[in-house]
Amino acid sequence: MTAEAAPHDLLRTLAPQVVGVLTHRFGDFAAAEDAVQEALIAAHTHWTAHGVPEKPRGWLIQTASRKLLDQLRGDRARRRRETEASLRERAGPAYDRDDTLDVLLLCCHPALDDAAAVALTLRAVGGLTTAEIARAFLVPEATMGRRISRAKQRIHGVPFDSSFRPAALRVLYLIFNEGYASSGDAVHRVELSAEAIRLTRMVAARRPEDSEVAGLLALMLLTDARRPARTGTSGELVPLTEQDRSRWDAGLIREGTAILDAAFRRGQVGEYQLQAAIAALHDRAASVAQTDWPQIQALYEILERITGSRWSR
Repeated sequence: MTAEAAPHDLLRTLAPQVVGVLTHRFGDFAAAEDAVQEALIAAHTHWTAHGVPEKPRGWLIQTASRKLLDQLRGDRARRRRETEASLRERAGPAYDRDDTLDVLLLCCHPALDDAAAVALTLRAVGGLTTAEIARAFLVPEATMGRRISRAKQRIHGVPFDSSFRPAALRVLYLIFNEGYASSGDAVHRVELSAEAIRLTRMVAARRPEDSEVAGLLALMLLTDARRPARTGTSGELVPLTEQDRSRWDAGLIREGTAILDAAFRRGQVGEYQLQAAIAALHDRAASVAQTDWPQIQALYEILERITGSRWSR
């Protein structure tokens, strides 16, 4: 990891934690998220030049809090809120809880459509800038900015709710698929699949007994393992049946299979585990001819019974 990458990766890990702290402290998710984005920019410049501080989370919280108070001071209609926020900022106890999962759940609130939830998750939880998200989805930055702004308005005043919702996994799955479905130059332009895997690992670490979270992570790893072989020299997509399996990532296949096996042992089978099991059967087959097609057919039938939907095979 380069010196430049190290603070960047740390900032993306800390971003949702700091959003959670400021949302609890000031009671305004939208303002907190804006302030954290500004603090991330300041931190990247300062840390790259002077090194990562001894307490990076505290540095980021303090900087983002100041940014947020500056926002409040800039609006005369909010003078009363500024005073209250300043008192809370001075008097509030140290907040050590990691609210990453709560921030993710808020970004996946039922009031938001899929596109809005994906964009807001990448910004508030993934720590990506609006420009980075816009490039990933091949839309103008102004368009993405409006999408994120509208999403924050839709959930304005909505409190954190720690009740886990399957919608969060759906949003992570959509982010992964958006990256994996790309081809040609887009494969190199976007890293949405890698970001989805990173965020899903984060959720899995916070919900270690959740079999469907594990199933989704396994599905992503087992699918991403084929990435090196899924495009040709000109960027064209190569069908699964024609891929050079020696180029598949054996390490990801082993990790995904181990995660899936552990999830199945819990005895709570869901749709992501079934999809991962199908991916594992493809990955473990030495050739198309040696693929266990009857088992794959049986898994698809179970999947269709669980979801009530037809699946392409």
